[in-house]
Amino acid sequence: MRLTIECEREEDGRWLAEVLELPGVLAYGKSPAEALARAQALALRVLADRLEHGEGAADLVTISFIAA
Repeated sequence: MRLTIECEREEDGRWLAEVLELPGVLAYGKSPAEALARAQALALRVLADRLEHGEGAADLVTISFIAA
């Protein structure tokens, strides 16, 4: 599974990173790197939760993050 993360600066100076393939998975940070790290961690938590509840595909062996 390949996940794309968009990162942009908000008007208030915070950085927002959003995982496009997982609606609602987004995170703020003081820097682009912090926002990306938080979004990656959250995406992994969401995918783990889905797998635990039988909602994920069994082929989730490799996960790649791409900053867009």
